[in-house]
Order: sequence, then C-alpha cells, then structure tokens
Amino acid sequence: MHLTKGTPSAAPNRHLLRYGAVSACCAALFAVLFALVEAHWGPLVRLDRAWTDGEHGYARDHTAWTAAVQTLSNIGGTVTMRTLLGLAAVWLWLIGARVLAAWAAAQALIGWAALRVLGLVVGRPRPHFGDPVAHDTGPAFPSGHAMASAITCVILVWLIRPHANRAGRAAATGAAAVAILAVGWTRIVLGVHWPSDVLAGWLAAGVILGAVTVTVELWRPGDLARDVRRVNWRTRPRVQRVLAGETSAPGREG
Repeated sequence: MHLTKGTPSAAPNRHLLRYGAVSACCAALFAVLFALVEAHWGPLVRLDRAWTDGEHGYARDHTAWTAAVQTLSNIGGTVTMRTLLGLAAVWLWLIGARVLAAWAAAQALIGWAALRVLGLVVGRPRPHFGDPVAHDTGPAFPSGHAMASAITCVILVWLIRPHANRAGRAAATGAAAVAILAVGWTRIVLGVHWPSDVLAGWLAAGVILGAVTVTVELWRPGDLARDVRRVNWRTRPRVQRVLAGETSAPGREG
C-alpha cells in the first residue's frame, strides 16, 4: 500500500498526490464514457452490440461453458465481494486497526451507494435477447460486479502487501488483476451488461478507491500508515510460523 516509512511530510504528500491523481484520471475517463453513453454515440453503440452479440452467440451454443461462466460470475458477485470486504473490516477493527477498518468499510458503502445513484441517473437498459442465457435486473450502467470486484480485490492486495516479498506482491497483484478482468468478462459473456458498463464499473471503482483514501489521509494524516504497521505487527508472527512449518516439514517427513 506504500503507506509506511518515509519522511513525515514528504511521504504523505506523495501518497495524496498519487491517489488523488488516480481518482481524478478515473473520474475524467468516467465522465467521457458517461457522456458517450448518454449521447448514444454510434461507434460505442456498435462496439457494445457487436461484442455482446458475439459473446452471447457462443454462450448460447455451448451450455456447459455458459454454466461455468455463470458459476464464476456468481462467485465474483457483489454479495460475495462486499461480504469479503465486510469481514476484512471487522477483522481490522478487532485487531485495533480502526482507521483502516473504517477506510475499508467506507469503500464498500460508498461503492454500493454510487452504484444505486448512477444506475438511477443513467437508467440504461441491459442487453436484450430473444433467447437469453442469463437474467439480471436493474439498470445496466455501471456494472456492479465490475465495481465491487475491483474495489475488493485492490483492497485485499493492499492488506497483503506488507507480509509479502516482491514475488508475493507480484503474484497477489496478478491474481487480483485476473479476478477483476474475469468477473467483468463474465457479465458480457452472459449478456447482462454491455462492455462499456463493465469499463464504467472499473473506472468508478478507481474514483472511489482514490477519493476515499485521500479523504481519510486528510482527515487522519498518517493513521492509515500506522494501521498498516499494526496489521503487519499483529500478523507477522503467524506468517513466520507458517513459513517455518513449511520449510521444516520435509525434514520431519524424511
């Protein structure tokens, strides 16, 4: 998460600039996409339709494949993602990382509220097929699955980073990226979202992640870094015991 060591003034300023820039860039891209969707921009409409029709056609003709994709979509659904985030927030609260817990909970709550508000404002209908392979309700824009999975996976990676070496951080980041892309892709394959809905969900997640982090840093400067160190301090002995057990197991067995 990079909210750890550094000079008292320079490091927080760098973090504020970094997360503020992420939020601002995602907000600008989201605004452009929102305008194009509202204007029914021809190239975007055609791209959405062509991509969704192609994926739906394949899913319709391969039922076993579609069932697997539906299972993956259910696993990465909004309820699952918000439950994981809620459990993480409760655990952080119990070990004393109260600001970090509030930060994680705020991400989930603001993401849920933003999804509802944007859905009502845009009111975009979902793709419609005469022979659908899946059904879903509510407005299409943005994708709740895409937004929730992005927020949750990014936060979980941030929580894992202090305990992992460079290879572990790379593996966690890669796994999170694959999960985020896979969940968004399932929504297109199942014909319940346009590709631009999924992109909007990812951009909205970037806005929320950056904006909430900047807000907490301005409200409680340095407390996120302190709580990250607290998590590291509380969990490192367990991690070390697990690693020690793994390295000594072959010797015990032989």
